[in-house]
Amino acid sequence: MRKMQVSNWFDECHRQKIAAIKVWDYTGLGYARYHASDVNKDFLGCVAENKVLHNALLSCIKDSDFKTTIYPLRLSSMTLNTSSVSMVEENTKSIEPPSALRHGAKLQLSDGSSLHAKLVVGADGGKSHVRELAGIKTTGWNYSQNAIICTVEHTSENGCAWQRFLPTGPIALLPIGDKFSNIVWTMSPAESNSRKAIIEEEFLKDVNYALDHGYGPRPTSGLFGTRDMFSWFKMDAPISTNEFFETPPKVTKLASERMVFPLSLRHANSYASKRVVLIGDAAHTVHPLAGQGVNLGFGDAFSLSKIIAEGIALGTDIGEVNLLKKYEAERRSANIMMMAILDGFQKAYSVDFGPLNILRAAAFHGANYISPLKKSIISYASGEHKLPIFL
Repeated sequence: MRKMQVSNWFDECHRQKIAAIKVWDYTGLGYARYHASDVNKDFLGCVAENKVLHNALLSCIKDSDFKTTIYPLRLSSMTLNTSSVSMVEENTKSIEPPSALRHGAKLQLSDGSSLHAKLVVGADGGKSHVRELAGIKTTGWNYSQNAIICTVEHTSENGCAWQRFLPTGPIALLPIGDKFSNIVWTMSPAESNSRKAIIEEEFLKDVNYALDHGYGPRPTSGLFGTRDMFSWFKMDAPISTNEFFETPPKVTKLASERMVFPLSLRHANSYASKRVVLIGDAAHTVHPLAGQGVNLGFGDAFSLSKIIAEGIALGTDIGEVNLLKKYEAERRSANIMMMAILDGFQKAYSVDFGPLNILRAAAFHGANYISPLKKSIISYASGEHKLPIFL
């Protein structure tokens, strides 16, 4: 956010800073804790409502020196490389001057008007209409999972992000301020439809069961009967390593409706073509288990803005595919890396098998007790480093 120069606007808006992240699984074997103090920071990240983030970004745009116009309309069709004024249909008003019609893309809007641009940025989500109109295909698959999302109230204030891996998928409790948090709970489509329909009392009972001792024991004992198989790392371990397990605050009330979303992994075969470029979920969708989708989108936006600025400084046409491919080259490998990691986590927790459970627990303990690895994971997840290793 600071790189995108909207941090001042964002700081003025309501957001909840996350001081700690605690992750464990239903077997009781794996448990990892991450604190801001582990990397000498005040907080690890923050959670903000979508409307708050939108308002911060819009405020930044409105106060910039750039000429901006916002059209509260939908895109109906798109014609690339418009060659002449005669291609503008009658009974439509053109928003750009005739000189702009000779090159670029023509966008037909839902009210019948049209506008022209040198570059169209598809930032319209996983079901991107821009991507469809540009003819850019995707590769990926649907997970046999849905996410049920809602806001809840709990018994005490919460500055920690909690996540527990269950047999059907992870459940996360993400603080948004005061005594409120967002729930993101992954489960089968049948379960999600059932839990969306049940009464509030039963749903809250299920949530508290899933966040505490349901499906398996709390992580109180170590691997193979010892306190911890990585005990020799304790002298160099971060402060959070020696903390005992705590349960999340008890959820007492629903504060929003329950929404259900199907989960999938999708990656655009190309991020850029002439006059069109994709960012965020339009270019890639990931499993929400680590909350990295929005961070990948921010990385795309920052990279693209930098490439466009360089093109303008050199007098290059910003819609030229050779320029846009520089953005794709910069972001593609980083996005694929994160997608692979998240997909690996999803698949690893889709199987309940004794030896695999032990390996997963060992990975949790290694991430918790090996200080360089722990710091590297935090840096990678926060976007500071491109690779999740000690490089």
